[in-house]
Amino acid sequence: MTRQPRQPRQIHLAAHFPGVNSTTVWTDPASGSHIDFSSFETLARTAERGLFDFFFLAEGLRLREHKGRIHDLDVVGRPESLTVLTALAAVTERLGLAGTVNATFNEPFELARRFASLDHLSAGRAAWNVVTTSDAFTGENFRRGGYLDRADRYTRAAEFLATARELWDSWTPEGRPRPFAHRGRHFTIEGEFPVPRSPQGHPVVIQAGDSPEGREFAASAADVVFTRHGTLEAGRAFYADVKGRLAGYGRSADDLKIMPGVSYVLGDTAAEAQEKAAEIRRSQVTPQNALLALEQVWGVDLSAYDPDGPLPDIDPDPASELAQGRVPVADRLAVAARWRALAEAKGLSIRQTVIETTARQSFVGTPDAVAAELTEFVRTDAADGFILVPHLTPGGLDDFVDRVVPLLQERDAYRTEYRGATLRSHLGLREPVWKG
Repeated sequence: MTRQPRQPRQIHLAAHFPGVNSTTVWTDPASGSHIDFSSFETLARTAERGLFDFFFLAEGLRLREHKGRIHDLDVVGRPESLTVLTALAAVTERLGLAGTVNATFNEPFELARRFASLDHLSAGRAAWNVVTTSDAFTGENFRRGGYLDRADRYTRAAEFLATARELWDSWTPEGRPRPFAHRGRHFTIEGEFPVPRSPQGHPVVIQAGDSPEGREFAASAADVVFTRHGTLEAGRAFYADVKGRLAGYGRSADDLKIMPGVSYVLGDTAAEAQEKAAEIRRSQVTPQNALLALEQVWGVDLSAYDPDGPLPDIDPDPASELAQGRVPVADRLAVAARWRALAEAKGLSIRQTVIETTARQSFVGTPDAVAAELTEFVRTDAADGFILVPHLTPGGLDDFVDRVVPLLQERDAYRTEYRGATLRSHLGLREPVWKG
């Protein structure tokens, strides 16, 4: 019997609508609102025109603060994700709709109901990015405050997700409701779930986290992993580690898609692309943002320092809480030492150091070069696809869809049409087995 040639691996793509961040170039005249529905709709329609798997929204449960004040460099508003995605379901047809919703400050019944409803309204396109927090600052917006110990974040999230799946499975595939009952460490609930089993069985589950606990949680329960590993070597190491954990949970490599968040810059020549990338970095790291980034590492007020001058010669405060609502710097002394070594070796100012360490585009080059590099990542097991984070909203993906997607299709590395209707079909994921 003649063996059929193996189908080349296809790239998965998703679009990230930036939230509060230092990625967006706010000074660009093309930078639009992050709260007007037209911005969400424009980016989503572009992603669907590019045959992307899904549109991805971050979450913000509290405005970030710096030195005791709301940080005015990133106050753009943070609409609730599922509300926006429900509206987008009416103006898109195939694009998956992924929302980030916290498992620490919600309850399984309500969240399972909302995602099941979105899955029905969108005909099987819903996805939940499961996140956690032990941040008492964020918790002040909720009655339970910051009670959750950091060590309990993933145990609660794992039980939360398992409970949600029990609720989704409480209706039979034939459409008959059955009572549910869950008794565990974090949740004891029983009753009847009001929403029938969704068109794709369960909404797709996304997980973001690089800690050992996060990797284990992803291997045990997630369908997609949103990671930060942007280099080929780091991507391959992360890919091998997480995929290697799947067998322990009776899962295969195809049951979990690994999709790093990446940015890109295109030019007609390599030199033009590099020049544009450098300008974008300078625009992202304004003098104010440079000092903000430095203060996050040092943990002390550095407003007296010149952003175009040298790094401070004082030591960081390891216990500082100068910045609230941001991911804390794990080891301030070590990061400061690396930044000082880099600045000394290259003769960099504060702003130049921050640009060098924090504002890096993942893929820079001509459309053909970027298409080739993306393909290499996927076909050498560094990723299954990518979540693109544009530096402009809402038109930041137009050039990628117009100039890179056709080249990926020519390389037989990307779909030329949607072949299914649900997000699971786009991702090549099996429908979950009903566990009644």
